[in-house]
Amino acid sequence: MTSSAARKIIATGTILGLAAIGIAAAPKPANAWYNGYGYGYGVYAPPVVVAPPPAYYAPPAYYPAQAYYPPHQRVWVPAHWRNGYWVPGHWS
Repeated sequence: MTSSAARKIIATGTILGLAAIGIAAAPKPANAWYNGYGYGYGVYAPPVVVAPPPAYYAPPAYYPAQAYYPPHQRVWVPAHWRNGYWVPGHWS
């Protein structure tokens, strides 16, 4: 087969395949298995849902309370200007 003929066959098959998928996914009446004219037959495609995948998060971790709380450590604050006033050095 030549390259041109192969492309034509592939293009034709692609178009026919897309048409078949479109017909199968077309909306159908809501009467699920019985359509009033006899028993239903044919290909029924499920509804397509476009959404991000579900996220699974780890459960919250439990950390017990500390057994010992160390005393607050004091820090030396050097002299500085604050709101236009001079503040001498001090312990926090």
